[in-house]
Amino acid sequence: MTMSTQKHNGIISPEVLLQQLRWRYAVKKFDVTRKIPADIWHALEKTLVLSPSSFGLQPWKFIVVQDPALRERLLPVSWKQSQIVDASHLVAFAHKKDMNAHDVERYVKHTAKVREIPAESLEGYKQLMLGFVGRAGKGFDINDWAARQLYIALGNFLTASAVLGIDTCPIEGIDPKQYDEILGLDKQGYHVVFVAAAGYRSKEDASAAHPKVRYAHEDVVEYR
Repeated sequence: MTMSTQKHNGIISPEVLLQQLRWRYAVKKFDVTRKIPADIWHALEKTLVLSPSSFGLQPWKFIVVQDPALRERLLPVSWKQSQIVDASHLVAFAHKKDMNAHDVERYVKHTAKVREIPAESLEGYKQLMLGFVGRAGKGFDINDWAARQLYIALGNFLTASAVLGIDTCPIEGIDPKQYDEILGLDKQGYHVVFVAAAGYRSKEDASAAHPKVRYAHEDVVEYR
């Protein structure tokens, strides 16, 4: 695929953005002979790091599974979906379990360091976040909240990949507990929710030719 270089006010044009989003689909069969160039993959990793999250707390970890043997172990606990082993790159999206006051303290200290300001100046924001995480176990499932944050990062990753001409397939059809054990995340306090495979579509993937099925714009977008 040839990417247009058309620009709009110094940013990618609306036409090119929509072109790439129409081009993308959930790849069913990847080309095992093609690998994502290092510079492009580095940029995609950065899109994960730069993803927004509630309060900016970033309750996540992204595990790039490169070891072929490890991917083979993940295949049976991923409904034997070939993308797990065939894609150029595989990312497991995991959230920190049971976020608490310690995580808030860590974030406040890091914010103060990055912005070169006294941590005390963030006291108001700190108390707001402490109140939020303090609701855990009181009718509020903080792990469910953390898992939802991962979908924000996934959306960022899928869109950025499409803009760069990289194919992807988000996969929820996995055994999360088995992933935690195989990747050693259960001992680190993290829990896998889903994975995303990335690479280049195979010419044999019939799904690439299927028309994209979306409801009409007026059926899903309303103005009030």
